[in-house]
Amino acid sequence: MSITRQEIEHIAKLSRLALSNDEKVLFTSQMEAILKYVETLKELDTDAITPTSHAVPMENAFRPDSVTPSIGHERALLNAPDKNETYFRVPPVIE
Repeated sequence: MSITRQEIEHIAKLSRLALSNDEKVLFTSQMEAILKYVETLKELDTDAITPTSHAVPMENAFRPDSVTPSIGHERALLNAPDKNETYFRVPPVIE
């Protein structure tokens, strides 16, 4: 499979990239090399390989939900730079 200069220009346009003529020539040859390598990978016999979604075995990293007591207003506001009773005070962002 080969890639044309017009396809490189189209990809650059979609990517909103302004490429010089030298870059177009360079990227055309680089993309052809990449596609050629992918074609060689297609020649490998992968029938006995189980498809995976990750390169290494993965498990759910989430902990189970459990109800625990909260830390309370006093402790939550302990290091607050500005507070009002049980609330954080922040400067206005809309005037």
